[in-house]
Amino acid sequence: MFTQKELEFMRHWEEVRGNQSRFVSKLTRGLPMAMLFGLPVILSLMAVYILSPDWYAKISVSASGVFETLLLAVILIILFFSYFRMHFKWEMNEQLYLELKSRMKKEDAAN
Repeated sequence: MFTQKELEFMRHWEEVRGNQSRFVSKLTRGLPMAMLFGLPVILSLMAVYILSPDWYAKISVSASGVFETLLLAVILIILFFSYFRMHFKWEMNEQLYLELKSRMKKEDAAN
């Protein structure tokens, strides 16, 4: 026997699994959570750059290009986290869907 929640999940996943399996969909749906982790780092870099230009000028002489490199690294980390987080969620939902389908076939064969 299937619960109502399992049946609703199967109907929902059959509708959205194709759309959510695309690369762009995974990237855009994961961006809010990824930005939640990456935005504070970017904001702190910007705060140092804007609020303390003397300190940044002293540091930037010895390490030119570090700001751009850090910004690029954080953006790449955000994109990586965004995609792989949603890919993991998609895989978990797909696994549950396939297990429920298998169970449904076994119950139909038993009846």
